[in-house]
Amino acid sequence: MTYEWDFFTIFQSMDLFLEGLLTTFLYTVGSILIGIVIGLIACFGRLSKFLFFRGLARSYQEIFRCTPLLVQIMWAYYALPLIIGVNIPNYIAGLVILSLYVGSFYAEIFRAGINAIDKGQTEAGAAVGMSQIEIMRYIIMPQAIKKMLPAFINQSVIQVKNTSLLYAISIAELTYMTYVINGETYLPMEAYTIAAVMYFSILFPLTQFSDYFERKMRRSD
Repeated sequence: MTYEWDFFTIFQSMDLFLEGLLTTFLYTVGSILIGIVIGLIACFGRLSKFLFFRGLARSYQEIFRCTPLLVQIMWAYYALPLIIGVNIPNYIAGLVILSLYVGSFYAEIFRAGINAIDKGQTEAGAAVGMSQIEIMRYIIMPQAIKKMLPAFINQSVIQVKNTSLLYAISIAELTYMTYVINGETYLPMEAYTIAAVMYFSILFPLTQFSDYFERKMRRSD
């Protein structure tokens, strides 16, 4: 028995696919931008001279890097409101957890990039009277950014796929909308094939750009 594909029926729901794709894009960009800020704060916390800040930043990183993202999302939406006694809308819980999750990885990427710069350059900057902020801004960061960009791009690409876990708390991103379309049409193979093609169309060019950029950085080094 051969399966008869029916993409015509699925294409009639293309507006729902596009709505889900837009939501995926918004959560990806929003969580990346917030995650950069969180990652920088955690990074400088790890690099701090104060043990308290180093411990706090590391604890944050380990909690979010060592537990599954899906568990974090479910916990923030279902368990946290019971603990603090405040209802948390799903869109806030989703965005906050995605941002904290990716920020924990960004923090390590930023820290590794900064630590990769020879300490002699910091000493040279201090020798000519530059402040720590000036050394970081004018000497360390311009070089560190170049080293950390490939890993940063890779982690950002992964973040696109991470948004698919938001379906668990009924956020209408691409995976959730595919589930809705499947429920309306009873055509799971067609619905999830279209979703897979849409994810691939976004992620494949990004992964190729990431690989190209990484090779270019290696050659320049």
